[in-house]
Amino acid sequence: MQYRILTVVGALIFSFAFTNAAEIKKIENPTIKINKTESDNKITTEEKIDLLYKTFSSRNKTMPAISVFEKAMNGYMKLESEGKVANPLLTVIDFNLSSTQKRMWILNMDTQEVLFNSVVAHGKNTGLEFAKKFSNKVNSHQSSLGFYVTGETYYGKNGLSLFIDGMEKGINSNARKRYVVIHGADYAEPEFVKRYGRLGRSYGCPAVPNRIAKELINTIKGKSVVYIHKSDNEYLQQSEFLNS
Repeated sequence: MQYRILTVVGALIFSFAFTNAAEIKKIENPTIKINKTESDNKITTEEKIDLLYKTFSSRNKTMPAISVFEKAMNGYMKLESEGKVANPLLTVIDFNLSSTQKRMWILNMDTQEVLFNSVVAHGKNTGLEFAKKFSNKVNSHQSSLGFYVTGETYYGKNGLSLFIDGMEKGINSNARKRYVVIHGADYAEPEFVKRYGRLGRSYGCPAVPNRIAKELINTIKGKSVVYIHKSDNEYLQQSEFLNS
């Protein structure tokens, strides 16, 4: 797992050397098994991430902003290097965006495929249409930013739900204690937006539409990475994942 991203990027460099962008779009179900190449060792981490983003963009209709993707990748690679990633998926939630927009992406790091792109709710005390306030405190009913690793599932009042463990002390480390989990909800359906002009809100959970909840949860469970982003100066300055 530790060298998965390096291996993928090495394969992409090799591919780009002999294949133009139009041809890349035609590739279906690529199998990337090429080891690191000499050229791979000569490019920076930033260049590797930029290349990976371009490949994702060439194969999918939608992606998070590159600035958000870069931050998500820094945390993903750190967690992978620490042996905390068993499921090679990266979930990116961009709380810079309105709750009326599809601001959640689930990315397959092996195939460079976007598996889901969905609306997602934030906490009731975090904001109305936009997420503005964040907390790690129990009973705050606010969302928490930063990096998480998915855990196990359980059945609760919202049906199938997924524990997510916060990796950042003081920022999201109380997620399990607060029962901040991924689950489905009626207020997270696109129809709610049509009726009220915004998505409904949770007690801090990143709630998703009921219609995709079960499939989504079963896809990302078992130690995949979740990154919840906001251009929040306090978080961006405090996060060890983004400042290491």
